[in-house]
Amino acid sequence: MELKNNLRTYFIMGSNNCKGDPLDVLEAALKGGISLFQFREKGEDAEIGKEKKDLAFQMKQLCTKYNVPFIVNDDVSLALDVGADGVHVGQEDESVSTIKKYSPVDFIVGVSATNVDEAIQAEKDGADYIGIGPIYQTSTKADAKTPIGLDGISQIREYVGGIPLVAIGGIKPEHVRDIIESGADGVSFITAVSQAGSPENAVIEIKKLVDSVVY
Repeated sequence: MELKNNLRTYFIMGSNNCKGDPLDVLEAALKGGISLFQFREKGEDAEIGKEKKDLAFQMKQLCTKYNVPFIVNDDVSLALDVGADGVHVGQEDESVSTIKKYSPVDFIVGVSATNVDEAIQAEKDGADYIGIGPIYQTSTKADAKTPIGLDGISQIREYVGGIPLVAIGGIKPEHVRDIIESGADGVSFITAVSQAGSPENAVIEIKKLVDSVVY
């Protein structure tokens, strides 16, 4: 149950998604009440090497200060190096079973799924949660698949039972209620928070919307 709660207001960000200092944006989001943070440092102008590792470590420290799980996108070795709480992988990345063999016992492994078959396989492989989507059209990810919409959420929930699900892709605050009611345990945001005039206030409003839905 705890992991489902951690997925409720799930913030994803890299340094290239922000207008300002990414550490300031993250701390503002933490103050606003995000329940989990995923460090996704990819694409144009993303940090690499030592700079990426240093940023990840600083972000991990901030998340620890606010008692919020810190997840790294794709890069398992970086996640282990900085003491992350887990990793999120895609369909073409390292398998869940392999990651679990050399990571700590309580290491969270989330998997992206764009359809029912991928979601069923992720559950079989031992994923701790599934990131389903894109729900709507998104410009953040260049290679994003066709949106699955609300029907896609309902279908995946029907086939995977109680495994925690977080919705990803093109989500705006006005979508929150429909997404939760369709079967997701939480919603993830990038630009709705990272590009907001006040990331803290943006999270507060999103959290209100999530918490207003009766489970």
